[in-house]
Amino acid sequence: MSIINIYTDGGCSGNQQRINFGGWGAVLETGQHRRELWGGEADTTNNRMELTAVIEAFKALKKDGLTIRVFSDSAYVANCFREKWYESWEKNKWKNAARKSVENQELWKELLSLVRRHDVTFYRVKGHVRLPEAKPGELPISKSLSELYEKFLSWNGSGFSYEDFIYVTKMNNIVDGLAGKGIEEAKEKAEAV
Repeated sequence: MSIINIYTDGGCSGNQQRINFGGWGAVLETGQHRRELWGGEADTTNNRMELTAVIEAFKALKKDGLTIRVFSDSAYVANCFREKWYESWEKNKWKNAARKSVENQELWKELLSLVRRHDVTFYRVKGHVRLPEAKPGELPISKSLSELYEKFLSWNGSGFSYEDFIYVTKMNNIVDGLAGKGIEEAKEKAEAV
């Protein structure tokens, strides 16, 4: 059975300001097949865009019962699933530890219904990592990358090689670019009105 890797990112230009534009990006990958998705909207938040990226990636899947690895630079998204925050939220009628309503709960509920159709593992990635140039066929190496690799392993376990880490980092940079594309499209749409 093949594994589907999903890489996601979301962002918001002007987050928490009265007028802002958000974007999200996702890449679905299995074997040699890759599909890129992106979009954007006005008047949103970083967290909403991070959630939307994962939701849209899952909505693009054609069948249930798949084995999926999700790589996200959003601690908000990754930790919810890794630490099972949603179990407490559901048990407490969608109240958080401070007894306040969980933010973005309509998105969380949609995402949970999609995730529960599959065998999914979430992994956390450091976002906005600039990879240094490397000679063809060689991996980029630096002290800061070695430290980030150790952090990646501390978050996700020892099952990833340095080469895996570099690949996941490259993919995170791609989805960051797609989220940026979504922001630009949302701005253009708003200006056209």
